[in-house]
Amino acid sequence: MIDWQRFVEIVRSHERFVLTTHIRPDGDALGSELAMLAILESLGKDVITCNAFAVPPNLQFLDPRRRLARLGEDIAAEQLQDRQVLVILDTSAWAQLGAMSEVIRGFQGLKVVVDHHLSGDELGAELFKDVDAEAAGRLVVEAADQLGAALTPEIARPAFVALATDTGWFRFASTSAETLRLAARLIDAGAVPDQLYKELYENDSHGRLRLIGRA
Repeated sequence: MIDWQRFVEIVRSHERFVLTTHIRPDGDALGSELAMLAILESLGKDVITCNAFAVPPNLQFLDPRRRLARLGEDIAAEQLQDRQVLVILDTSAWAQLGAMSEVIRGFQGLKVVVDHHLSGDELGAELFKDVDAEAAGRLVVEAADQLGAALTPEIARPAFVALATDTGWFRFASTSAETLRLAARLIDAGAVPDQLYKELYENDSHGRLRLIGRA
């Protein structure tokens, strides 16, 4: 269980944020990043993203407005200099950050990690971690609740994908009654499971019907 008080203080006292996540991204990584983007923007914050990868084709549907920026192509490291807070989602390991690792090391603002994985790295950041959580998407929704951000479809859709993919579409042992209660909240807020499932597993141009999330 995370004490979110410090996270709430950070968000309330800063305006300019940049979000990132790990290389070889799965549904939890990008779903969490996009949900956090929508949460912070709903609170009036100035938010950009900067990742070390191109968005995989099977996850591009999550980002219809093309908000996920790639370092060196869509955005330069120098453009992050005015950001006050860097939020790293779904990882706390240097080895998973690719080219963003050097950007993070040199970042002069506040660094924050929101993650559910075990790692010996701390990234020089304030850590908001719960290794018992089934997905980083759960933690992002918890943060939204603590911030008083209403769950909108823009938050619910990527958060549902984060939760569903990291639980094997609710098949893995990490799935609990709490998981399903959270999924129900996200459906009530605008996530449509059958549409999201089709986008993920039935619209793949290569016909790869595989689950992309990992617990």
